[in-house]
Amino acid sequence: MDGSANSTIQVYNKQVGLRFQLYNSLFTALPFHRVEKTGVLLTIFLLHCEEGFAKNQSPVELINSFFKQHTSYQNDQEVIDLLFRFVQYTERQVVLFDALEDAAYRDIHDMQGPGTLKQLQTEVLQTRTKDQLAEKLKDFSVRLVLTAHPTQFYPSEVLGIINDLSKAMMNDNTAQINSYLRQLGKTPFFKNEKPTPLDEAMNLIWYLENVFYHAAGNILTFLKNNFPKEVSPENPIIRFGFWPGGDRDGNPFVNAGITLKVAEALRGGALKSYYLDVRRLKRRLTFKGVSNVVQALEQKLYNNLFVPNHELDISTEEIIGALQQIRTILIEEHNSLFLNMVENLLSKVELFGLFFAALDVRQDSSVHTELLEVLAETTTAVPKDYAGLPEHEKIAAMLQVREAVDPSVLESELHRDVLESMAAMKTIQRTNGEIGCHRYIISHSTTALDIMQVYGLFLLAGWKQDDMPVDIVPLFETIDDLQNAAGVMKDLYENETYRRHLQQRDNIQTIMLGFSDGTKDGGYLMANWGIYKAKEELSAISKQYDVEVVFFDGRGGPPARGGGQTHQFYASLGPNISNREIQLTIQGQTISSNFGIVDSAQYNIEQLMHAGIRNTLFASQEAALTAGEEELLQYLSNESFEKYSALKNHPNFLEYLNSASPLRYYAEANIGSRPSKRKPGKLNLDDLRAVPYVGSWSQLKQNLPGYYGVGTALQRLEEAGKWDEVQQLYERSLFFKTLMDNCEMAMTKCFFPLTAFLARHPKYGELWNMIYEEFQLTKSYILRLAGASELMEDKPVNLLSIQMRQRIELPLLTIQQYALTKIREMEEHGIQSSGRAVYEKMVMRCSFGIINAERNSA
Repeated sequence: MDGSANSTIQVYNKQVGLRFQLYNSLFTALPFHRVEKTGVLLTIFLLHCEEGFAKNQSPVELINSFFKQHTSYQNDQEVIDLLFRFVQYTERQVVLFDALEDAAYRDIHDMQGPGTLKQLQTEVLQTRTKDQLAEKLKDFSVRLVLTAHPTQFYPSEVLGIINDLSKAMMNDNTAQINSYLRQLGKTPFFKNEKPTPLDEAMNLIWYLENVFYHAAGNILTFLKNNFPKEVSPENPIIRFGFWPGGDRDGNPFVNAGITLKVAEALRGGALKSYYLDVRRLKRRLTFKGVSNVVQALEQKLYNNLFVPNHELDISTEEIIGALQQIRTILIEEHNSLFLNMVENLLSKVELFGLFFAALDVRQDSSVHTELLEVLAETTTAVPKDYAGLPEHEKIAAMLQVREAVDPSVLESELHRDVLESMAAMKTIQRTNGEIGCHRYIISHSTTALDIMQVYGLFLLAGWKQDDMPVDIVPLFETIDDLQNAAGVMKDLYENETYRRHLQQRDNIQTIMLGFSDGTKDGGYLMANWGIYKAKEELSAISKQYDVEVVFFDGRGGPPARGGGQTHQFYASLGPNISNREIQLTIQGQTISSNFGIVDSAQYNIEQLMHAGIRNTLFASQEAALTAGEEELLQYLSNESFEKYSALKNHPNFLEYLNSASPLRYYAEANIGSRPSKRKPGKLNLDDLRAVPYVGSWSQLKQNLPGYYGVGTALQRLEEAGKWDEVQQLYERSLFFKTLMDNCEMAMTKCFFPLTAFLARHPKYGELWNMIYEEFQLTKSYILRLAGASELMEDKPVNLLSIQMRQRIELPLLTIQQYALTKIREMEEHGIQSSGRAVYEKMVMRCSFGIINAERNSA
């Protein structure tokens, strides 16, 4: 370990580890029933768990022996009460740990080191590449799209406490910390009702107002100060997208009315942020000739924000015009005093406009097909025989649409919403600006018809062919869809009408690629390699037709859903993949863990920007994979896919996950507005959403989707005499190394002793052993590749964070498995008991702390 890593670990131990022990002692003052005893007993319980798992005891054996040896509790109710108090106590320990890591962020991360814009500045000056940078910045941007996937277990009230707690910790204000911990003790973590899509939107707008608004402003100010000629005023280098209230794929609670309300809330959030900044300006700009301009702008913003029934009468251009006027007066008459404040606000208004974040609309392709078949039966707008037409004739029918349809003629609320949401997009563009809602994303895109049907539906909703400022974005997710994606886009590019539409959109085609369902469908390696190859092929076909392709990556938090070291993935893409922009979803815990405070948001956005810009400016041709390396990766993917498919097709696979993990309780945990399955009915893998699928493996501490099949694939290559080639690939290809690094992270978060008792289960034992053996095999090969003795050896601070979090969550994991075992025993023996509901509640309550402690587990 080098000196700088050693020093960072010392800082981490002092700022996080030691302070956790100190502040943890304040928990004895938390207002819990019999709390002193709870804290003491929890410490003993943790040690008891660690010793018991080392002796291969099951969670049931552990808990029974703990109560026998360390308490005088006799009846079931006393046992249940203490276990619930352990859960309450541990939940708050997790919050304390999160707040401590946030408070220490600047001390643990080098805010001017590798991957930051400060480092980019040094590299550009040393290599004299300012001209290349200016060219790159003409159209490059990073777009973070905030989604409301149900992985955020903290209610907004708790998020606010974490924020305030971390600030108090930065200032070492013990009195405040004590007050906030007491507040935490009284604040409920459990939601009795599901959040509505509007609730989800308001929670994420909090991040836009309190985090992203300031972080993006800091980044733009740095770039404009250091590269004034290179930063293009026409291109906002950072953009934000938004899914809550627009994403209706499988969410019956999102409709056009909600979409319009969310757009209004986004506009209000932007105006409020400007208003607060203008208020701050007003306190400084008290000079003659400028104070009246500031005051007039403040009044205009106030009227549009707070005056009831006030007609929107302010525009982005008007705000920018006022700020530019103030800027000119300061330069010409007041020696540029406080000019930096004005320029910072000007950058933010240019970036956020009146839309704050672009609201995307998403729906599943099957809904569009159903709607068109209904329209064919009930109106004259679509040919009567539409359902039976071949694909090319259906496309032709879409291009012949000449009349708009009134949605009220449709019986189905779902079908009405498609047309109403398309009309709502036009309304939002009028109030928030075109960029406020300009993308329609189609889940499960499999053919060119899926895209052309949406084009036809826009015409049916009243849009015109020569005036359709909308980007139609296909989403390719499954392994088959990824392999067929280039052919689908070729068909579209050869359609004259669609090409004219693309010309109206500056010849830019956005394509979304989904990691989560790809991993669920094809396993870890096949999904990642499938997306890499799809990007290469889509880049080539788009270039052939003179179309600029932009990739939008649907990523979750953990490696199994495309997360992990995200910036490394973008840095690893070779020259054959278009990198005009970096666009990705950030969701659930990833928002709070990677972008939860201004420092972390700024750092992680800079890492993504640096990866995208550096690829163009400094990447050598060696970054492209050779034909031999591609062949090697294809072989690895095929072998891994075969191994994963055999497991996935095991007759007890889904039943094992459903029974041994909290999968079936995701929908009841009230953490998101969407159901955990796309369609009601019997559980099957296709309809099961990726979030509960990956999250359940995470709570089992088996993290299967993040590594399964990798060990077998590496073993088969070694048996084929190609180990040296694999080793060279690991050393030369950042893409492959990043895949393996993220695999390491997934495995580091595993803890098989938790479920080792299932190895002896008559029904699930075979599956447990298959998973454990593949884990051990993968671990041995990855350690060999890395030349390491333990996983994540080269990332000691991240490893320490994971280890500390795992100790905090161990009691929760033990209690959850105890409760799941009790439920399973009742089911296996056909016992109907009122006690089952208590154990089910216990499973759900444990999920909160486990998911939060994991940070990127779903």
